[in-house]
Amino acid sequence: MKFNRLPLYLKILIGMVLGILLGIVSLQAGFADGITNWVKPFGEIFMRLLKLIAIPLVLISLVKGVGNLSDIATLSRIGLKTIGIYVCTTVLAILVGLMLVGVIGPGRMVSPESAAAMQANYRTTVAEQSSQAEAMAETPPLQFLVDIFPDNMVGALGNNAGMLQVIVVAILIGVATLLVGKEKAAPFLNLINSLDHIVLKLIDIIMQYAPIGVLALMAGMVADTAGNMELLGALGLYVLTVVLGLLLMIFLFYPLLLHFFSKTPVRKFLTTMPPVQLLAFTTSSSAATLPLNMETVEQKLGISQRVTSFVLPMGMTINMDGTSLYQAVAAVFIAQVMGIELTAVQILTIIITTTLSSIGTPGVPGGAIVILIMVLSSVGLPAEGLALILGLDRPLDMLRTVVNVTGDATVASIVDAHTKSE
Repeated sequence: MKFNRLPLYLKILIGMVLGILLGIVSLQAGFADGITNWVKPFGEIFMRLLKLIAIPLVLISLVKGVGNLSDIATLSRIGLKTIGIYVCTTVLAILVGLMLVGVIGPGRMVSPESAAAMQANYRTTVAEQSSQAEAMAETPPLQFLVDIFPDNMVGALGNNAGMLQVIVVAILIGVATLLVGKEKAAPFLNLINSLDHIVLKLIDIIMQYAPIGVLALMAGMVADTAGNMELLGALGLYVLTVVLGLLLMIFLFYPLLLHFFSKTPVRKFLTTMPPVQLLAFTTSSSAATLPLNMETVEQKLGISQRVTSFVLPMGMTINMDGTSLYQAVAAVFIAQVMGIELTAVQILTIIITTTLSSIGTPGVPGGAIVILIMVLSSVGLPAEGLALILGLDRPLDMLRTVVNVTGDATVASIVDAHTKSE
Protein backbone atom coordinates (compact mmCIF):
# COMPACT_ATOMS: atom_id res chain seq x y z
CA MET A 1 0.00 0.00 0.00
CA LYS A 2 1.31 3.44 -0.94
CA PHE A 3 2.07 5.77 1.98
CA ASN A 4 -0.09 8.57 0.54
CA ARG A 5 -3.15 6.33 0.61
CA LEU A 6 -2.85 5.61 4.33
CA PRO A 7 -5.26 7.45 6.68
CA LEU A 8 -3.81 10.46 8.45
CA TYR A 9 -3.64 8.87 11.89
CA LEU A 10 -1.54 5.97 10.53
CA LYS A 11 0.83 8.40 8.82
CA ILE A 12 1.20 10.32 12.10
CA LEU A 13 1.69 7.08 14.04
CA ILE A 14 4.40 5.94 11.61
CA GLY A 15 6.09 9.33 11.90
CA MET A 16 5.94 9.13 15.71
CA VAL A 17 7.48 5.62 15.81
CA LEU A 18 10.20 6.53 13.32
CA GLY A 19 10.96 9.68 15.30
CA ILE A 20 11.36 7.72 18.55
CA LEU A 21 13.61 5.16 16.83
CA LEU A 22 15.69 7.92 15.24
CA GLY A 23 16.09 9.59 18.63
CA ILE A 24 17.16 6.34 20.32
CA VAL A 25 19.65 5.53 17.55
CA SER A 26 21.09 9.04 17.80
CA LEU A 27 21.61 8.61 21.55
CA GLN A 28 23.36 5.26 21.08
CA ALA A 29 25.55 6.69 18.30
CA GLY A 30 26.37 9.85 20.24
CA PHE A 31 24.62 12.00 17.65
CA ALA A 32 21.95 13.60 19.89
CA ASP A 33 23.23 17.12 19.16
CA GLY A 34 22.85 16.47 15.44
CA ILE A 35 19.18 15.57 15.91
CA THR A 36 18.62 18.68 18.01
CA ASN A 37 20.33 20.93 15.46
CA TRP A 38 19.24 19.38 12.15
CA VAL A 39 16.01 17.42 12.69
CA LYS A 40 14.16 19.07 15.56
CA PRO A 41 13.82 22.43 13.69
CA PHE A 42 11.45 20.77 11.19
CA GLY A 43 9.20 19.82 14.10
CA GLU A 44 9.31 23.39 15.35
CA ILE A 45 8.29 24.60 11.88
CA PHE A 46 5.28 22.27 12.04
CA MET A 47 4.34 23.65 15.47
CA ARG A 48 4.63 27.22 14.17
CA LEU A 49 2.37 26.44 11.22
CA LEU A 50 -0.26 25.00 13.56
CA LYS A 51 -0.05 28.02 15.87
CA LEU A 52 -0.14 30.31 12.83
CA ILE A 53 -3.62 29.08 11.97
CA ALA A 54 -4.94 28.88 15.57
CA ILE A 55 -6.06 32.51 15.99
CA PRO A 56 -7.71 32.86 12.55
CA LEU A 57 -9.53 29.58 13.17
CA VAL A 58 -10.79 30.57 16.62
CA LEU A 59 -11.81 34.07 15.51
CA ILE A 60 -13.60 33.00 12.33
CA SER A 61 -15.22 29.92 13.89
CA LEU A 62 -16.61 31.81 16.87
CA VAL A 63 -17.83 34.78 14.83
CA LYS A 64 -19.49 32.38 12.41
CA GLY A 65 -20.91 30.22 15.19
CA VAL A 66 -22.36 33.11 17.19
CA GLY A 67 -23.42 35.14 14.15
CA ASN A 68 -25.43 32.24 12.72
CA LEU A 69 -27.39 31.59 15.92
CA SER A 70 -31.06 32.49 15.89
CA ASP A 71 -30.88 35.01 18.76
CA ILE A 72 -29.05 36.09 21.91
CA ALA A 73 -31.11 33.71 24.04
CA THR A 74 -29.74 30.74 22.08
CA LEU A 75 -26.19 32.00 22.65
CA SER A 76 -26.87 32.26 26.39
CA ARG A 77 -28.26 28.73 26.57
CA ILE A 78 -25.37 27.16 24.66
CA GLY A 79 -22.79 29.22 26.57
CA LEU A 80 -24.14 28.35 30.02
CA LYS A 81 -24.42 24.66 29.16
CA THR A 82 -20.90 24.61 27.76
CA ILE A 83 -19.28 26.29 30.76
CA GLY A 84 -21.32 24.23 33.24
CA ILE A 85 -20.38 20.91 31.65
CA TYR A 86 -16.73 21.91 31.32
CA VAL A 87 -16.55 22.73 35.04
CA CYS A 88 -18.17 19.39 35.92
CA THR A 89 -15.72 17.36 33.82
CA THR A 90 -12.79 19.29 35.30
CA VAL A 91 -13.92 18.57 38.87
CA LEU A 92 -14.45 14.91 37.91
CA ALA A 93 -10.88 14.69 36.57
CA ILE A 94 -9.47 16.26 39.74
CA LEU A 95 -11.39 13.81 41.96
CA VAL A 96 -10.13 10.87 39.89
CA GLY A 97 -6.55 12.10 40.28
CA LEU A 98 -6.88 12.67 44.03
CA MET A 99 -8.40 9.22 44.54
CA LEU A 100 -5.62 7.45 42.62
CA VAL A 101 -2.71 9.32 44.19
CA GLY A 102 -4.20 8.73 47.64
CA VAL A 103 -4.60 4.98 47.07
CA ILE A 104 -1.34 4.32 45.18
CA GLY A 105 0.80 6.75 47.19
CA PRO A 106 3.70 7.15 44.73
CA GLY A 107 5.39 9.85 46.80
CA ARG A 108 6.01 7.43 49.65
CA MET A 109 8.27 5.38 47.34
CA VAL A 110 10.85 8.15 46.77
CA SER A 111 13.77 8.30 49.19
CA PRO A 112 14.66 11.65 50.83
CA GLU A 113 18.13 11.45 49.23
CA SER A 114 16.67 11.13 45.73
CA ALA A 115 14.27 13.99 46.37
CA ALA A 116 17.12 16.26 47.52
CA ALA A 117 19.21 15.38 44.44
CA MET A 118 16.37 16.21 42.07
CA GLN A 119 15.70 19.52 43.83
CA ALA A 120 19.36 20.51 43.41
CA ASN A 121 19.27 19.49 39.75
CA TYR A 122 16.35 21.76 38.86
CA ARG A 123 16.90 24.64 41.31
CA THR A 124 17.39 27.27 38.56
CA THR A 125 14.28 26.27 36.63
CA VAL A 126 12.19 26.22 39.80
CA ALA A 127 13.40 29.72 40.71
CA GLU A 128 12.39 31.04 37.29
CA GLN A 129 8.94 29.45 37.45
CA SER A 130 8.44 30.61 41.04
CA SER A 131 9.09 34.24 40.12
CA GLN A 132 6.40 34.01 37.44
CA ALA A 133 3.96 32.44 39.89
CA GLU A 134 4.70 35.11 42.52
CA ALA A 135 3.99 37.84 39.97
CA MET A 136 0.65 36.21 39.16
CA ALA A 137 -0.20 35.76 42.85
CA GLU A 138 0.46 39.45 43.60
CA THR A 139 -2.06 40.68 41.04
CA PRO A 140 -5.47 41.91 42.29
CA PRO A 141 -8.12 39.15 42.64
CA LEU A 142 -10.14 40.32 39.63
CA GLN A 143 -7.16 41.12 37.42
CA PHE A 144 -7.70 37.90 35.46
CA LEU A 145 -11.15 39.23 34.52
CA VAL A 146 -9.66 42.55 33.40
CA ASP A 147 -6.98 40.78 31.38
CA ILE A 148 -9.41 38.87 29.17
CA PHE A 149 -10.76 42.16 27.79
CA PRO A 150 -8.18 43.55 25.34
CA ASP A 151 -7.52 47.27 24.97
CA ASN A 152 -6.31 46.73 21.41
CA MET A 153 -8.18 44.43 19.04
CA VAL A 154 -5.25 44.07 16.64
CA GLY A 155 -2.86 43.34 19.50
CA ALA A 156 -5.18 40.65 20.87
CA LEU A 157 -5.31 38.94 17.48
CA GLY A 158 -1.52 38.80 17.30
CA ASN A 159 -0.85 36.89 20.51
CA ASN A 160 -1.42 33.12 20.78
CA ALA A 161 -0.92 33.28 24.56
CA GLY A 162 -3.93 35.59 24.93
CA MET A 163 -6.49 33.25 23.42
CA LEU A 164 -9.16 34.30 25.93
CA GLN A 165 -8.92 37.82 24.53
CA VAL A 166 -9.41 36.47 21.02
CA ILE A 167 -12.52 34.62 22.21
CA VAL A 168 -13.91 37.80 23.80
CA VAL A 169 -13.31 39.77 20.58
CA ALA A 170 -14.94 37.03 18.49
CA ILE A 171 -17.99 36.76 20.75
CA LEU A 172 -18.46 40.55 20.78
CA ILE A 173 -18.30 40.67 16.97
CA GLY A 174 -20.69 37.72 16.76
CA VAL A 175 -23.17 39.33 19.16
CA ALA A 176 -23.02 42.60 17.22
CA THR A 177 -23.69 40.62 14.04
CA LEU A 178 -26.78 39.10 15.66
CA LEU A 179 -28.05 42.47 16.84
CA VAL A 180 -27.82 44.27 13.47
CA GLY A 181 -30.09 41.66 11.89
CA LYS A 182 -29.64 38.95 9.27
CA GLU A 183 -30.20 41.23 6.27
CA LYS A 184 -27.57 43.83 7.20
CA ALA A 185 -25.14 41.17 8.43
CA ALA A 186 -25.46 38.95 5.34
CA PRO A 187 -22.46 40.40 3.40
CA PHE A 188 -20.25 40.12 6.47
CA LEU A 189 -21.38 36.54 7.19
CA ASN A 190 -20.73 35.63 3.55
CA LEU A 191 -17.18 36.95 3.94
CA ILE A 192 -16.74 34.98 7.17
CA ASN A 193 -18.00 31.82 5.45
CA SER A 194 -15.50 32.31 2.63
CA LEU A 195 -12.67 32.88 5.10
CA ASP A 196 -13.77 29.75 6.94
CA HIS A 197 -13.34 27.67 3.78
CA ILE A 198 -9.91 29.21 3.17
CA VAL A 199 -8.75 28.50 6.73
CA LEU A 200 -9.94 24.89 6.52
CA LYS A 201 -8.02 24.45 3.26
CA LEU A 202 -4.92 25.88 4.93
CA ILE A 203 -5.36 23.31 7.69
CA ASP A 204 -5.51 20.53 5.10
CA ILE A 205 -2.27 21.79 3.55
CA ILE A 206 -0.50 22.00 6.93
CA MET A 207 -1.68 18.53 7.97
CA GLN A 208 -0.05 17.01 4.89
CA TYR A 209 3.22 17.93 6.59
CA ALA A 210 2.15 16.32 9.91
CA PRO A 211 4.02 12.97 9.58
CA ILE A 212 7.33 14.75 8.94
CA GLY A 213 6.68 17.31 11.67
CA VAL A 214 5.75 14.61 14.18
CA LEU A 215 8.84 12.56 13.30
CA ALA A 216 11.05 15.60 13.92
CA LEU A 217 9.29 16.49 17.19
CA MET A 218 9.60 12.98 18.62
CA ALA A 219 13.24 12.56 17.54
CA GLY A 220 14.07 15.91 19.13
CA MET A 221 12.24 15.06 22.35
CA VAL A 222 14.08 11.73 22.76
CA ALA A 223 17.42 13.42 22.05
CA ASP A 224 16.70 16.21 24.54
CA THR A 225 15.83 13.79 27.39
CA ALA A 226 19.18 11.99 27.19
CA GLY A 227 20.16 12.91 30.73
CA ASN A 228 16.83 12.21 32.38
CA MET A 229 16.42 8.45 31.97
CA GLU A 230 17.41 7.72 35.57
CA LEU A 231 14.88 10.27 36.79
CA LEU A 232 12.17 8.68 34.67
CA GLY A 233 12.88 5.31 36.28
CA ALA A 234 12.90 6.69 39.84
CA LEU A 235 9.48 8.28 39.42
CA GLY A 236 7.84 5.45 37.48
CA LEU A 237 5.04 4.94 40.00
CA TYR A 238 4.15 8.63 39.86
CA VAL A 239 3.95 8.41 36.07
CA LEU A 240 1.82 5.27 36.36
CA THR A 241 -0.61 7.10 38.66
CA VAL A 242 -1.04 10.02 36.26
CA VAL A 243 -1.31 7.77 33.20
CA LEU A 244 -3.87 5.52 34.90
CA GLY A 245 -6.00 8.55 35.74
CA LEU A 246 -5.78 9.86 32.17
CA LEU A 247 -6.70 6.45 30.74
CA LEU A 248 -9.69 6.21 33.08
CA MET A 249 -10.93 9.56 31.79
CA ILE A 250 -10.62 8.51 28.13
CA PHE A 251 -11.86 4.92 28.33
CA LEU A 252 -14.27 4.97 31.28
CA PHE A 253 -15.64 8.36 32.30
CA TYR A 254 -15.91 10.04 28.89
CA PRO A 255 -17.66 6.97 27.39
CA LEU A 256 -20.08 6.95 30.33
CA LEU A 257 -20.85 10.64 29.79
CA LEU A 258 -21.35 10.03 26.07
CA HIS A 259 -23.60 7.03 26.71
CA PHE A 260 -25.91 8.78 29.17
CA PHE A 261 -25.87 12.40 27.99
CA SER A 262 -25.19 12.44 24.23
CA LYS A 263 -26.40 10.82 21.04
CA THR A 264 -22.90 9.99 19.80
CA PRO A 265 -22.20 6.23 19.83
CA VAL A 266 -19.29 5.45 22.14
CA ARG A 267 -17.68 3.04 19.67
CA LYS A 268 -17.84 5.63 16.88
CA PHE A 269 -16.32 8.25 19.16
CA LEU A 270 -13.44 6.01 20.26
CA THR A 271 -12.62 4.94 16.70
CA THR A 272 -12.87 8.48 15.28
CA MET A 273 -10.69 10.36 17.77
CA PRO A 274 -7.25 8.63 17.38
CA PRO A 275 -5.93 11.06 14.68
CA VAL A 276 -6.78 14.01 16.94
CA GLN A 277 -5.29 12.27 19.98
CA LEU A 278 -2.08 11.40 18.15
CA LEU A 279 -1.62 15.00 17.04
CA ALA A 280 -2.32 16.20 20.59
CA PHE A 281 0.23 13.71 21.92
CA THR A 282 3.00 14.77 19.56
CA THR A 283 2.45 18.54 19.75
CA SER A 284 1.46 18.81 23.46
CA SER A 285 -0.76 21.69 22.41
CA SER A 286 -4.54 22.00 22.54
CA ALA A 287 -4.24 25.09 20.36
CA ALA A 288 -2.25 23.26 17.70
CA THR A 289 -4.74 20.37 17.73
CA LEU A 290 -7.84 22.57 17.52
CA PRO A 291 -8.10 22.68 13.69
CA LEU A 292 -8.08 18.88 13.32
CA ASN A 293 -10.35 18.45 16.36
CA MET A 294 -12.95 20.80 14.89
CA GLU A 295 -12.82 19.11 11.49
CA THR A 296 -13.12 15.63 13.02
CA VAL A 297 -15.94 16.42 15.44
CA GLU A 298 -18.00 18.21 12.81
CA GLN A 299 -17.43 16.03 9.75
CA LYS A 300 -16.96 12.57 11.28
CA LEU A 301 -18.98 12.69 14.50
CA GLY A 302 -21.75 14.74 12.92
CA ILE A 303 -21.82 17.49 15.54
CA SER A 304 -23.52 20.65 14.29
CA GLN A 305 -21.29 23.48 13.14
CA ARG A 306 -22.86 26.04 15.48
CA VAL A 307 -21.93 23.85 18.47
CA THR A 308 -18.49 22.86 17.17
CA SER A 309 -17.47 26.42 16.31
CA PHE A 310 -18.43 27.64 19.78
CA VAL A 311 -17.72 24.76 22.17
CA LEU A 312 -14.30 23.59 20.92
CA PRO A 313 -12.52 27.00 20.80
CA MET A 314 -13.99 27.72 24.23
CA GLY A 315 -12.84 24.34 25.52
CA MET A 316 -9.32 24.92 24.28
CA THR A 317 -8.91 27.67 26.90
CA ILE A 318 -11.23 26.75 29.79
CA ASN A 319 -11.37 22.94 29.70
CA MET A 320 -8.18 21.28 30.88
CA ASP A 321 -9.31 17.96 32.33
CA GLY A 322 -5.98 16.20 31.77
CA THR A 323 -4.00 19.16 33.08
CA SER A 324 -6.22 19.47 36.17
CA LEU A 325 -5.89 15.75 36.96
CA TYR A 326 -2.12 16.03 36.58
CA GLN A 327 -1.91 19.07 38.86
CA ALA A 328 -3.95 17.37 41.58
CA VAL A 329 -1.77 14.24 41.45
CA ALA A 330 1.43 16.31 41.36
CA ALA A 331 0.47 18.42 44.38
CA VAL A 332 -0.36 15.40 46.55
CA PHE A 333 2.70 13.50 45.26
CA ILE A 334 4.99 16.37 46.30
CA ALA A 335 3.33 16.47 49.72
CA GLN A 336 3.85 12.71 50.12
CA VAL A 337 7.55 12.95 49.20
CA MET A 338 8.03 15.69 51.77
CA GLY A 339 6.14 13.77 54.44
CA ILE A 340 3.30 16.30 54.65
CA GLU A 341 -0.19 15.00 55.43
CA LEU A 342 -2.77 17.17 53.67
CA THR A 343 -5.91 18.06 55.60
CA ALA A 344 -9.45 17.91 54.22
CA VAL A 345 -9.41 21.70 53.90
CA GLN A 346 -6.18 21.56 51.89
CA ILE A 347 -7.63 18.88 49.60
CA LEU A 348 -10.70 21.05 49.04
CA THR A 349 -8.41 24.00 48.33
CA ILE A 350 -6.60 21.94 45.68
CA ILE A 351 -9.93 21.10 44.04
CA ILE A 352 -11.10 24.73 43.98
CA THR A 353 -7.75 26.25 42.98
CA THR A 354 -7.11 23.71 40.24
CA THR A 355 -10.61 24.13 38.81
CA LEU A 356 -10.41 27.92 38.72
CA SER A 357 -6.83 28.04 37.45
CA SER A 358 -7.65 25.67 34.59
CA ILE A 359 -9.63 28.54 33.06
CA GLY A 360 -7.08 30.38 31.00
CA THR A 361 -4.23 27.88 31.34
CA PRO A 362 -2.35 28.37 28.04
CA GLY A 363 -3.09 25.58 25.58
CA VAL A 364 0.59 25.30 24.71
CA PRO A 365 3.42 22.99 25.84
CA GLY A 366 4.43 23.61 29.46
CA GLY A 367 1.59 26.04 30.13
CA ALA A 368 0.54 24.18 33.29
CA ILE A 369 3.81 24.52 35.19
CA VAL A 370 3.34 28.11 36.40
CA ILE A 371 -0.25 27.30 37.38
CA LEU A 372 0.96 24.25 39.34
CA ILE A 373 3.18 26.49 41.48
CA MET A 374 0.11 28.54 42.38
CA VAL A 375 -1.71 25.33 43.35
CA LEU A 376 1.23 24.31 45.54
CA SER A 377 1.32 27.74 47.16
CA SER A 378 -2.42 27.63 47.88
CA VAL A 379 -1.92 24.66 50.23
CA GLY A 380 1.41 25.79 51.68
CA LEU A 381 3.66 23.40 49.75
CA PRO A 382 7.13 24.74 48.82
CA ALA A 383 7.73 25.53 45.16
CA GLU A 384 10.99 23.58 45.38
CA GLY A 385 8.86 20.45 45.25
CA LEU A 386 8.28 21.17 41.59
CA ALA A 387 11.85 20.01 40.97
CA LEU A 388 10.72 16.47 41.72
CA ILE A 389 8.57 16.31 38.59
CA LEU A 390 10.09 18.79 36.14
CA GLY A 391 12.04 16.10 34.33
CA LEU A 392 8.78 14.25 33.65
CA ASP A 393 6.70 17.22 32.60
CA ARG A 394 7.25 16.91 28.86
CA PRO A 395 6.06 13.28 28.38
CA LEU A 396 3.17 13.79 30.80
CA ASP A 397 2.29 17.05 29.03
CA MET A 398 1.87 15.04 25.85
CA LEU A 399 -0.47 12.57 27.56
CA ARG A 400 -2.62 15.09 29.40
CA THR A 401 -3.11 17.10 26.20
CA VAL A 402 -4.72 13.97 24.73
CA VAL A 403 -7.27 14.03 27.56
CA ASN A 404 -7.82 17.78 27.17
CA VAL A 405 -8.82 17.53 23.50
CA THR A 406 -10.83 14.33 24.05
CA GLY A 407 -12.75 16.11 26.80
CA ASP A 408 -13.48 19.01 24.46
CA ALA A 409 -14.95 16.63 21.87
CA THR A 410 -16.98 14.84 24.56
CA VAL A 411 -18.52 18.08 25.81
CA ALA A 412 -19.28 19.17 22.23
CA SER A 413 -21.21 15.91 21.74
CA ILE A 414 -23.17 16.45 24.95
CA VAL A 415 -23.99 20.09 24.21
CA ASP A 416 -25.05 19.18 20.67
CA ALA A 417 -27.44 16.51 21.95
CA HIS A 418 -29.12 19.03 24.26
CA THR A 419 -29.43 21.86 21.72
CA LYS A 420 -30.91 20.01 18.74
CA SER A 421 -34.35 21.40 19.46
CA GLU A 422 -33.19 25.02 19.78
